[in-house]
Amino acid sequence: MNQTTMKGKWNQMKGDAKKKWGNLTDDDLQQIEGDRDKLVGKIQERHGKSKEEAEREVDGWM
Repeated sequence: MNQTTMKGKWNQMKGDAKKKWGNLTDDDLQQIEGDRDKLVGKIQERHGKSKEEAEREVDGWM
């Protein structure tokens, strides 16, 4: 899924993201706005993962 598609479907994807990464808050999800890099950053911040690990999780989830 490319960046444009993710941004377009973000409202539908937020619930699934919150289930997968439970430490993400509603505010986090709103700030991410469907931006893959922002999602990776928030996962790193909230879950203490490396950038590479967070990127792999996001890519697998998408």
